[in-house]
Amino acid sequence: MYSEKLASIHFWWSMVAVNLLFFPQHFLGLAGMPRRIPAYNVVFADWNLVSSIGAFGMFATPFMMGFILWRSLKTGEKAPARPWEGAHGLEWTVPSPAPHHTFTTPPVIRPGDLAHGDITH
Repeated sequence: MYSEKLASIHFWWSMVAVNLLFFPQHFLGLAGMPRRIPAYNVVFADWNLVSSIGAFGMFATPFMMGFILWRSLKTGEKAPARPWEGAHGLEWTVPSPAPHHTFTTPPVIRPGDLAHGDITH
C-alpha cells in the first residue's frame, strides 16, 4: 500500500502547480499575447513568470510519484484482498492473481447483487 499522506501531498501539489501553469495563460490570452512567439512584450512578464513557476512545480510531480511508488514497494504494507470499501464486484470474488479458468460454471448474478456484494457461484 502507498502512503496516503504522501499521495495527498502529491495530489495537492499537482493541483496547485497545474493551475499555476495554465490558469495565467487565460489572462495572457485575454490581454492579447499571441501564442508561440520567442519574445514577448514586457507587459506579459508577470503572468508568464507565474506560469513558469507552475511549470517547474509540475516538473517535480513525476519524481514525487516515483518516490511514493518506490517507498511503497520498499516499506509499504501488503495490500489486503479488498483494499477499498465497497469493493463488492465480481472481480473481488476470485483470488489474486486470478486462476486460468476462473469459474467452472458461470456465476449467477441477479439485478442488485453487485450493489450489495451478494454474488453466488
